[in-house]
Amino acid sequence: MGDYQDEPPRLRAGQPHCPYCGLPVDRVATPEHDWVLLEPGMAPLAHVVPPQHRWIERSDGRVTVYGVSPPDPAQRCRVEHRLACAAQPLPDLWPWLTALRTENDRRTRRTARDWPHAG
Repeated sequence: MGDYQDEPPRLRAGQPHCPYCGLPVDRVATPEHDWVLLEPGMAPLAHVVPPQHRWIERSDGRVTVYGVSPPDPAQRCRVEHRLACAAQPLPDLWPWLTALRTENDRRTRRTARDWPHAG
């Protein structure tokens, strides 16, 4: 979640923009009276988004994280802009996958050292 600006979007002219990349974002309130910047015009199926990153729109216009796993196969969700922002590092969405990638990188380097070099 990000509280990048204090005033609600209805008091500002135009659509809010990401403070990192400058692209337009949807700034939406949460039930906790905080704000989250969501990727505009995108509502993927919830089952393709990690549970802790599924933002579901409520009937009152606010969004909340929907961590139920697995979700209804037809459920759609919103995605936080920081996951799509090219100017911010991607968070560790699946720690086990990050660990696997790190180990594979080590294995690749070890294997490369052990290969006989042509020359």
